[in-house]
Amino acid sequence: MLLVLISGFALSQAFRTVAAIMAPPLQATFALSPQQLGLFAGVFHLAFGGLQLFMGMGIDVFGPRRTVLTVFPLTVVGALTTATADSFAGLLLGQALTGIGCAPAFLACTVFIARRFPAGRFASVNGAALGIGSVGLLMTGTPLAWIIEAWSWRAGFFALAGCAALAWLAILLLVAEEPEAGGDHPKVNVLQALRGYGELFRLPHTFGIIALALFTYASFLSLRGLWLGPLLVERHGYSLVQSGNVAFAVSVLGMFGPPLFGRLDPGDRRRRQWIMGYTLACAAIFAVMALHPGAAADVAAALLVGLVSGYMVLQYADVRAAYPPAMTGRAMAVFTMAMFLGVALMQWLTGLVASAAGALGVERYAAVLWAITGMLVLGTLAFRLLPAPRPLASKAAGEPSQSTP
Repeated sequence: MLLVLISGFALSQAFRTVAAIMAPPLQATFALSPQQLGLFAGVFHLAFGGLQLFMGMGIDVFGPRRTVLTVFPLTVVGALTTATADSFAGLLLGQALTGIGCAPAFLACTVFIARRFPAGRFASVNGAALGIGSVGLLMTGTPLAWIIEAWSWRAGFFALAGCAALAWLAILLLVAEEPEAGGDHPKVNVLQALRGYGELFRLPHTFGIIALALFTYASFLSLRGLWLGPLLVERHGYSLVQSGNVAFAVSVLGMFGPPLFGRLDPGDRRRRQWIMGYTLACAAIFAVMALHPGAAADVAAALLVGLVSGYMVLQYADVRAAYPPAMTGRAMAVFTMAMFLGVALMQWLTGLVASAAGALGVERYAAVLWAITGMLVLGTLAFRLLPAPRPLASKAAGEPSQSTP
């Protein structure tokens, strides 16, 4: 059942990275500015992230299967709306509908894993789920570039709509709501779920987790899902298929990163140090790309980002360890909301930066990459300086551990 649920997540991965390959033909068709391109990519994530609290509540109250089956059809509607759009407003509407439809896709998988697997296996199983779901990234590499060059960008969205419809049908036929294995988590009603979010935000460590979540996944997705294709085409003269090949390779490495880091999870005592270290490592890679080192170095750096970004699976384990089991669904929802609102924010901001760069005499992609670098450093500082979860803070201080109930 988990593999079938992951199929919905794989489609959401495809839709959230489609702009990197669609950007050149969309710019040609609608004369989009870099700012508009950033908005096009960001609207999906704004809709996706903005509804995470409601999706977490729905999963807690109605279960993963019912929530996904109810919402996911909007993914098909959104893709068809985008495919038939004749204006920039139509593109934005399609992206918003698609983002809403995809909103419960990965959260349902994460809650499923958190409730049905022991805590000690969470990072490895969740990492494997992230890796398998990254198949969706492969779809928006070379295969999508081929479809666009052979037919049109509209055909690409029609193809994605068909795949989304098949994923929904598979979930309908093959996934059943089951009692949680070995769990006695009581069913909650809507009012209880809403109060649960209030409890989350009363915990001081929630804000440090959110602060870093805003920038980590956003950095990877802003590169892979928006700027990689235009960078390779405009900075180095790559064709659409050549840039699709690079995106495909980045996605392949992105499949191996989460399972690898999930297995390497150092545990509660050292996990947060690992998270900060790898975030700064990613910032350094973006800084190297900002220096315009050449085509081969840019490709190598993008590939390295694809692999190293797998460490972000440790953030899920950090959230899993920071809250009691009864709050898992809502905690994951808040974390996921922060991640995807961060993607929308970063893609919109980097679009603004790219538009302003020319007037300032700065190379467009250097400005974008420096902006991403700065946001990663800012997120790391906030994560380090804001309060840590009490059990982790106690261990770091050498005090006796206090187990989360």
